Amino acid sequence: MPNQEQRDQSPPGQVNLANGLSSAEIPALQATFGPNRLEESKTKPLWLILADQFKSLLTLLLVAASALSFAFGDFAEGLAIVVVIIINSTIGFWAEHKADRSMAALRQLGRTTARVRRDGQVHIIPAETLVPGDVVLLEAGDIVPADISLAESTRLQSDESLLTGESVPVDKSVSGSETGEPAKAGKLFKGTSITRGTATGWVAAIGRQTELGQIADLAEQAQGSVSPLERRLGKLTEQLLWIVLILMVLLIVFGILAGRDSLMMIKTGVALAVAAIPEGLPIVATLALARGMWRLAERNALIERLSAVETLGSVTTIISDKTGTLTENRMTVVAIETPDGPQGDTKAAATPGRERALRVCALCFSGDDASHLADPMERALIDAATGAGFGVEALEADYPRIEEEAFDPDLRMMATRHKHGERELLLVKGAPEAVLAACTQKAAGTSNSPLDQGEREIWLSRAEDMASKGHRMLALAEKTGDALHQPCYEELTFLGLVCLEDPPRADAAAAVRDAQSAGIRVVMATGDNARTATNIAEAVGIHQGSAFPALEGDTIAPREDATTEERDRLLNTAIFARMTPRHKLELIDFLQKNGAVVAMTGDGVNDAPALKKADVGIAMGQRGTEVAKEAAAMILRDDAFASIVMAVQQGRVIFSNIRKFVIYLLSCNLSEVLVVTLSILMGLPLALLPLQILFLNLVTDVFPALALGFGKGDSEILHRPPRPKNEGLLQPRHWQAIVGYALLMTASVYTAYLWALAQPDKAPQYAGTVAFMTLATGQLWHVFNMRSRKAALFRNQVMANIYVWLAIVLCLGLLASASLVPTLRSVLSLSPLDLSGLQVVLGLGLAPLIVGQIAKQLARQR
Repeated sequence: MPNQEQRDQSPPGQVNLANGLSSAEIPALQATFGPNRLEESKTKPLWLILADQFKSLLTLLLVAASALSFAFGDFAEGLAIVVVIIINSTIGFWAEHKADRSMAALRQLGRTTARVRRDGQVHIIPAETLVPGDVVLLEAGDIVPADISLAESTRLQSDESLLTGESVPVDKSVSGSETGEPAKAGKLFKGTSITRGTATGWVAAIGRQTELGQIADLAEQAQGSVSPLERRLGKLTEQLLWIVLILMVLLIVFGILAGRDSLMMIKTGVALAVAAIPEGLPIVATLALARGMWRLAERNALIERLSAVETLGSVTTIISDKTGTLTENRMTVVAIETPDGPQGDTKAAATPGRERALRVCALCFSGDDASHLADPMERALIDAATGAGFGVEALEADYPRIEEEAFDPDLRMMATRHKHGERELLLVKGAPEAVLAACTQKAAGTSNSPLDQGEREIWLSRAEDMASKGHRMLALAEKTGDALHQPCYEELTFLGLVCLEDPPRADAAAAVRDAQSAGIRVVMATGDNARTATNIAEAVGIHQGSAFPALEGDTIAPREDATTEERDRLLNTAIFARMTPRHKLELIDFLQKNGAVVAMTGDGVNDAPALKKADVGIAMGQRGTEVAKEAAAMILRDDAFASIVMAVQQGRVIFSNIRKFVIYLLSCNLSEVLVVTLSILMGLPLALLPLQILFLNLVTDVFPALALGFGKGDSEILHRPPRPKNEGLLQPRHWQAIVGYALLMTASVYTAYLWALAQPDKAPQYAGTVAFMTLATGQLWHVFNMRSRKAALFRNQVMANIYVWLAIVLCLGLLASASLVPTLRSVLSLSPLDLSGLQVVLGLGLAPLIVGQIAKQLARQR
């Protein structure tokens, strides 16, 4: 394997860190080095999708039946079976091709991005468009998009467990490139994550030339994502296949022993096997999943793992952050209060203490570019400083940054260290209680005075009062010295409080009500204090009806020996404040052990363990870090709580649609098996011939089933309780429905068939035609039996599904062609129907629908 120096694709001497590459250079570099990905996006080639359609055992059975027909001189039927094979393969090819391309397009929506400096400006670009020499900016929470040689770094650590298996973060620094270790400490590697600090570096290698790319088997062994639902459908199809093959052999043997024509019985047995096995179920399920995922993506919920689609319908608890999810995430500074004179107006006349506080607002932020801040709180602080006449660029020139102390979720503070003349200045912001605890002095104009415990309590009380109105509170502090060293959060000077407003989203309250009506418990877990959290929770309806007040993170650690009262309080508390990622992880574990199916939102690098622990981890697309997005099963592109509820609804709809078309297909196919089996057992002419069975299987089964998979869902689906997590696709009640519907259609067909056989002036072929048409129309109308029994008779998702009506029109047209076109009628062995026969077909074809709807209404009333 080549060493790192051999893989480097751009020497550092060619990199301009201040400006980066120019736009004019990029096309040539992209043409030379190609895209920054380990392999091309894997979508099945068309020829392979087509070839897969001929690999199934059932297709081979059809080929054998066709060969038998040709061998015995029945060329018309042999050719007809070939046509059936072509049609069946075409439908399967189209469905699999559509699903494969849809999944590939969805994967494109989740591409990793990178912050680069080009033409002297910072841009956010798709990571795969990076080229060697690009200047990349990184901070805690980012996924490293390529192999990077460090040029600047501040307290940098990287998680390299992907490459080394070592779970402890690795310290990184620019000076590491000069150590004896061959450039390892001075480099960042593609696919690893930044756990602390910030960095600027240049792209040394991309794509297959990266350290990750050299581990070739990672790419070679990558498998496509398959949901548990798809695996269960595949297993169901396989089990049905063997059951039906055994029944097919028994029917063939029984028919031959009963004196039936051997060739006819073999072809009938093959046709029954094809009819009874819904071999297209996995493909149709994938297509339904892809369409459902597109619908989610269009409404800002991007599914990263297919298993999440199934799990969404079982979610019983949503643990949601506050900022940006339940609130607008558009923060505004509404008050700044300082020790040398509390000021409520952000544009009030400046005092020396106020100027010191605004200096912290302007300079203490995460990252190295104030013009590209993603955090709305930091943006609001800088806007407040700018509005008060403080130019950020001028301040940065007077107080050049030395390093940044990244936000620590346990300490709830962050800091930046600056040079000012011969001295250093440390600027701090964070939670009021944390900052005030670290302060020993307070600002008194341009000087300082002692801060005693009584004054500290007064400021904490003031922060609580403002927080009770729903405002977010920050405390500001500083420290000066000749050479400041760690620990930095000691002996600080308190500068004041900043009050920020972030109102609830307009759609949050309605979304919370929808979730609660769906039987889902909504819990707020936020880093803010309890008063702020409670105010927002009450505004959006989370806290209504809760008998327990908000709990703070340090008080909730679940214990194995917790009392019943303590357990009940944790299980019924709706607001958790001052929550760290560790607290969230403990809360999720506790809820899951008590039977909850948990969806949790997160955005920070430290949220990744909790996102993985949750049954459905949900990362914030706008403010979320790349690490959080990698750990999550779903990404919210608009960070809105309403999108979570919508995703839960769509998860239920997708699962319900798949269940509907499985029940529909199996009941239709079972009815065909029962009709033929009864003919053999009763010694009657076959009510359905092999080609008629194949025609039914292609016409009346496939198109309505596909249409059911595209349904938008009943409006009342959110009023049902969550589905148990371990509930299978088909429960005993669904098998009862399958058998019941199949018996209804079989009884209807046999009533029509026996009537036709009793007509004195009609040939047996006429009776077969009546049976065929009755079953065909019965199966078409049977699609409306797939409505939920809780849905209204005429206003339900099946009736409102335009694809269902299009499928019915198409199938009726094909049935009309089979009856009216002489050639097709001859191949299918059908006879023209007279008025009485047509009346019987129409009447008895509707019977399964009418009886089914009556049964649903009775069940609904019960």
